[in-house]
Amino acid sequence: MTRVAGGPRVRRPPAERRAEILRIAMETFAERGYQSASLAEIADRVGLTQAGVLHYFSSKAGLLTGVLDLRDSTDIEELGSERPRGLAFLRHLVETTRRNTGREGIVRLYTVLAAESVTAKHPAQDWFRDRYQGLRVLVVEALDEAQAAGEVAADVDTGTTARVIIATMDGLQLQWLLEPGSVDMAAATEVAIVRLIGRDLPPAATH
Repeated sequence: MTRVAGGPRVRRPPAERRAEILRIAMETFAERGYQSASLAEIADRVGLTQAGVLHYFSSKAGLLTGVLDLRDSTDIEELGSERPRGLAFLRHLVETTRRNTGREGIVRLYTVLAAESVTAKHPAQDWFRDRYQGLRVLVVEALDEAQAAGEVAADVDTGTTARVIIATMDGLQLQWLLEPGSVDMAAATEVAIVRLIGRDLPPAATH
């Protein structure tokens, strides 16, 4: 419940309270990392006891899973019901990096937790492993489609190219977080992809 200044405590709807906990947890994990952030700190920032937070999430690891699922749902919504095919999907990756410049908190969360996930028994390790595998599959499929359409040379190694594209995007995010004005993530991502596949990408869709 929330206390209104000078008045009685007001009980908030469970869905609203859960969303608030996720938002605060996302900010805290992004600022401090999963290992350094405590459940007590998150509960205090939300205005609940630890038991109150655990009423909505079974554990700190469960809260982390909720945060990652929330972050992932953003990308799923942007992709739509059917992903773009071939070179259009590579353009989608460029436009995703462009949108990321307007959501620093999510980018910071992803970067911090991805780095932490390589440590032993980190609760997000499987999530990030699956995410990288899934993203590689999507990029390889898009490159294969472009090759089949004659848009990318047949001698391009799609598996290696996919890994380099993903590594480029992640590396640019890290540089941008450390020094935001030093890099245009979207432009740099497009340059890298064009150099790798040997041809320009289709223009971005206009709305």
